[in-house]
Amino acid sequence: MIIVFSLAMIGLLTTMIVAVQYISYTEAGKVPIKTGVLLHAVHHNLVAPDMKVPRIFAKQGTPTFTSEVIQMPTSDGDDISLRIYQPLKEGPHPIIMYYHGGAFMEGYGSIDTHDNVIRSLAARTGSVVIAVGYRVAPDFPFPTAIEDSYEALLWAYENAEQLNGDADKIAVVGDSAGGNLAAVVSMMSRDRSGPDLVAQVLLYPLTTFSDVDFYSREAYDSGYYLLSRNVMMKAREQYTPDQETWSLPYTSPLDAEDLSNLPPAFVVTAEFDPLRDEGEEYAKKLSKSGNPVESIRYNGVMHGFISFHQVLYHGNHGLAQTSHFLHKAFNEEIFYQPYQLRVVDDIDHNKKLREEIEAYAIGSFLIGKQIISSFD
Repeated sequence: MIIVFSLAMIGLLTTMIVAVQYISYTEAGKVPIKTGVLLHAVHHNLVAPDMKVPRIFAKQGTPTFTSEVIQMPTSDGDDISLRIYQPLKEGPHPIIMYYHGGAFMEGYGSIDTHDNVIRSLAARTGSVVIAVGYRVAPDFPFPTAIEDSYEALLWAYENAEQLNGDADKIAVVGDSAGGNLAAVVSMMSRDRSGPDLVAQVLLYPLTTFSDVDFYSREAYDSGYYLLSRNVMMKAREQYTPDQETWSLPYTSPLDAEDLSNLPPAFVVTAEFDPLRDEGEEYAKKLSKSGNPVESIRYNGVMHGFISFHQVLYHGNHGLAQTSHFLHKAFNEEIFYQPYQLRVVDDIDHNKKLREEIEAYAIGSFLIGKQIISSFD
């Protein structure tokens, strides 16, 4: 009886290992096991990209900041939500404006869906972080999102003292569509004689609405890597319904003729991301225009990977590098160096082994969940 049970367990374990290995083969070939597991889970609606991480992976500790949501009046008579994270320690503290991703459209992203990233950024940087709930399409097409984003920056600058913040140390950060907004707000602040920003951090940003033949747009556009060409086209249709706006510098910063005198930039891209090439091209163009730029690509991961920072090594690494860059920008001058793309590929053996063990555990659980649900 024991032998039969043991053989059954070995068979089950072998089956699970093979199944997890199988789902690491994607349209782009084999990806790291944990990346494959996460993609499979999201693709089959087993988890959502913004779901809370299981307690086993979440770090517990004493809170170092408070958070509250306020309503900020806009110049057109409406208002938008700002979620403000304030350190408990005495300040003044640097200020980070965070613009969330979500394709500029209703239902694709908000200050709530990105709270895990924003909250972690607040804890890691010890900064006042303001998440901006800018208005989105289709009800509010361009330029509402950029005007809301810029007005939030002005509000933070004017209210820095009340926020226990330092008006001379403000940075903008954004991911995906929010990366576009962070880049645009940097230009707007330069063009409108607004606050002098110390840094811009662009996480896998959309940088152009123009029809450009980037390899990554074609190779990873199916949606399996968390962003599809269909969503990109829908975003362009709803956010910029007038074709004449597609190449404007405030919609497509990559198309801007003047990118000089902008704050130092940290640009993060992902290997399996349709936005990879345009993000890296924008980093190059910023550098050619004389701006200090650090550009880093993470191989083996997909669009939005930093949202999985609590379970994905590269996600945690990307968030740590982001925090490091911001800390450096807040505390010292960043000097220009010739452009160089840094590629993060392999991780050390111990961390890689842990990633794989966790991947098999998560994958086995999710596959079992999928099998059980098929009988419901």
